[in-house]
Amino acid sequence: MRLLLLPLLILFSVSAHAQYKSFRIGSKGDTLNIVDSKGLKQGKWLIHTDPLRGNPGYEEEGAYVNDRKEGLWRRYNLMDDLVATENYRWGNKNGICRYFTIGGLEREESWRAVNPDKTYDTIDVADPKDPNKYERVVIKNEGNSLRHGTWKYYYPPTGKLIATEAYFLDQLQEPGAENSAPGLTKISTDTTKAKPANKPKVVLDFEKKTSGKKNKVRDGRTGG
Repeated sequence: MRLLLLPLLILFSVSAHAQYKSFRIGSKGDTLNIVDSKGLKQGKWLIHTDPLRGNPGYEEEGAYVNDRKEGLWRRYNLMDDLVATENYRWGNKNGICRYFTIGGLEREESWRAVNPDKTYDTIDVADPKDPNKYERVVIKNEGNSLRHGTWKYYYPPTGKLIATEAYFLDQLQEPGAENSAPGLTKISTDTTKAKPANKPKVVLDFEKKTSGKKNKVRDGRTGG
């Protein structure tokens, strides 16, 4: 029975790999560095970059979805020391990214990814006065990722926090300033105050769809 199963497993593996333009088999037998039939990177990748023109070489590992980085990526120097952990969405940095030196954590960045497939993106932003409440806003997509949240800088040998910066949708905030950013439009369901001539079409469409409905208040938990 086992002898019959072996050819079937080999046949299944060959059939599955036939849909890829290229791939490699890792040391644990897993399929890595897949390029699918459309030429898009998919699945888990291990990437080696040699030193070039004074820049140090490195290796990184993570996953691609339709040619875009997705989820957690780790980067190591060529001595196998961890130098960065970065989170991605739609191929753009999203969430907390940390950078290390030999001595320890050097800085922590906070990013907000914007969907590159949309001219305008609708996102939920935490209320600065109540972190359990969110405000839905529309922002014009003018870049890959927006600095958003608190950036922290550390003294690596001791781990001591030495400086912080606060960003709101890519704008550096002065201490005590109200959160605001150019190009940001708050979405209101009160159509009596709407000024169509001053709003992008995506905002007007959203207001039309939600007219007469109550705003939902999110509690910060993600749905299952």
